[in-house]
Amino acid sequence: MALQRRLALGALTGGSLLLVYILCVNLESPLSWPAAPPKQSHGFTQARSSSSRDSAEPLDRQSNRDQCSPPPPTPTLPPGLSSGTMEPEHPLTPTPETQTATAAEHTPAENNAPDNSKSRFKSGVEETGSRVVNQGLGLQDAGPTEPPFIGDKYMSEDVPPQTNCSDGIRRRVNQTALIGRFLEGVPVLQWAGHVTREQHQRLSRYPGAHGWGGIEYKTLVETLSVLNSSANRWLLDDWTERRTTSECIRCAVVGNGGILKDSKNGKDIDGHHYVFRTNGAIIEGFEQDVGSRTTHYTFSTNTLMNSMRSYAGAGYKGPPMSEETRYVFLPDHDRDYLLMKAAATHTRVERGPEKGKDPAKYFGQDVSAEKLKMYHPDFIRYLRNRFLRSKALKTRYKDIYRPSTGAVMLLAALHTCDQVSAYGFMTPDFKNYSDHYYEKSYHPVGFFINHDLRMEMSLWQELHQAGLIRLYMHEEVGNHK
Repeated sequence: MALQRRLALGALTGGSLLLVYILCVNLESPLSWPAAPPKQSHGFTQARSSSSRDSAEPLDRQSNRDQCSPPPPTPTLPPGLSSGTMEPEHPLTPTPETQTATAAEHTPAENNAPDNSKSRFKSGVEETGSRVVNQGLGLQDAGPTEPPFIGDKYMSEDVPPQTNCSDGIRRRVNQTALIGRFLEGVPVLQWAGHVTREQHQRLSRYPGAHGWGGIEYKTLVETLSVLNSSANRWLLDDWTERRTTSECIRCAVVGNGGILKDSKNGKDIDGHHYVFRTNGAIIEGFEQDVGSRTTHYTFSTNTLMNSMRSYAGAGYKGPPMSEETRYVFLPDHDRDYLLMKAAATHTRVERGPEKGKDPAKYFGQDVSAEKLKMYHPDFIRYLRNRFLRSKALKTRYKDIYRPSTGAVMLLAALHTCDQVSAYGFMTPDFKNYSDHYYEKSYHPVGFFINHDLRMEMSLWQELHQAGLIRLYMHEEVGNHK
């Protein structure tokens, strides 16, 4: 019995010594806490928007080292942002960087922009040049439930405003409930400086108009290398020659809706600095209603070819041609890049559905690379995610859904011009008008799953009521006709 007690006491002593040894070893190892807590992004809440006409990976999770960070507070809509100091007009070359909009997550301190960077806003939107910017955005229901194709992460450029307009959209938007949807710095256009292996890898995750999915790196390099002048980087590249004494850029954006028939808006439209049109824009014979000038023509190769086939009988012969006309591609397939390259180099399309075709047929013999522009897929995805996030994204048709070509054109003007007037876009009384202004008999508006025209119609009403655009309507108190 005494021997058993001695053995038990020895075992207890040995176990105690082993436990003390383990504790000492653990205390000697450094704790894996960061030296300083990570900085927290400011959060924005996206309001739900509820909508023109043509033929997700979770929101950027942080790296593994951040997974133990405490959860961030629930993002809320920030107060109106300060307009800040508007910089004087000078067309500086935009500098690409990466702007991320995450679901109000913590960002590693080493990836944040330095504290001494100059911010254009006072409430969470940080605009800097030539560095990675992690910008917090709290979309409703954002987080791990977001599907991979959403991709709320965008390249950013520090682009100074072209004017010092005191009554421009950039200043007015700060006083509206729409401020949470706007990101400054997402490039509207893509150009030669945007093509890198890193960007190709990032954007290849997103199909169609929203990325470079399915587009070979070689095709991108060969196409975008011709867009290497300042004219290719700026939507309104000739403003310094056009401005005269105006302090504000006024743009007319003309859709093809039947509401324009007998509207007598032609003179008013042509009186703007810039006139945007899209797809089957028939001008000849309708000048009194829709004007005669075109400074920017927006299209995809698919919508252009469809327009050539569908509206030839009504008088559509192809894109408008004039010395002031710029051609803005909305790329949703490699055929857009191939047609762009052929047009810029005055050669025939080398492959694809348009193989062997001469771009001069569409853009004229004298078209130059400086007159060609192409929307950036980040911009298209940003418009879809922030302004036109349709329920179609939750269906099996999610990969073909995108904002309509007319919607992209109007929202591009909203992000570029100081004052925007919209004509020929769908309004709540759309059933009173034919689909297009040039149709001799009534044709109802067609609805297809690849666009959400009702959501777009609601967005135009929202922008109009907020004073950010002037929308032409027949029936509304205070309507500007």
